[in-house]
Amino acid sequence: MACFVPFNNRNLHISLLVFRPTVLFVDDLVDALKQFSLCTENLGCIHSSIFRSIHGNMIVWYGAWMKRSTDNKQLLNAALISMLTNVASMAILIDSSFFEAYNGESKDGSPAAKFFNGDVISLSCATILDDNPNEHTLSCACLSLFKDHFIKMEGATAGVCMKSQTLPKLVGLFVWKSLQFCYSDILNSDCRNTILPYFGGIPLDVKYDIFRVVYVS
Repeated sequence: MACFVPFNNRNLHISLLVFRPTVLFVDDLVDALKQFSLCTENLGCIHSSIFRSIHGNMIVWYGAWMKRSTDNKQLLNAALISMLTNVASMAILIDSSFFEAYNGESKDGSPAAKFFNGDVISLSCATILDDNPNEHTLSCACLSLFKDHFIKMEGATAGVCMKSQTLPKLVGLFVWKSLQFCYSDILNSDCRNTILPYFGGIPLDVKYDIFRVVYVS
């Protein structure tokens, strides 16, 4: 069974819940989030997935929803958080945001970034630290960077750019053929000289992590 992230925001909204586990056995947290995924179907979740950090201490829950109004999204977000009672004793919710995709590409021509249980996913997050953020400028910079670099990323099967609907934050998600291809891309990249110039000095907090897909509904 495949899960997917669309390349545009025509039909779906994306939600990402980011957790930091507080328990020794993270598998228990993953099991609790699997049950959470099943419950979200009653709220209209089309499909969901769980990403587990390979080297760090982080779990990401991904959900795709049919588009709805701002007020309805706020109600939905409140409902989601209220359903995390069983998870609260095992992890700290450090971020909960709705995103919309605004660009993406795949090497096989698919109209979405597809991934399966066991696949390798990388996530990069850029948050503007400016008091008066120019989100459009950052979105354009990320888009230019994506278009220039994706075709050169050996072993990346698909990628998508997403922007938060409430915060000055953008996320890039990439699907990889293997962990080795992801490592190779990281080792061969020169962030200071090939990536940061796209942002023209915009103050950013950039975070990056590699995940294994451990569940797909």
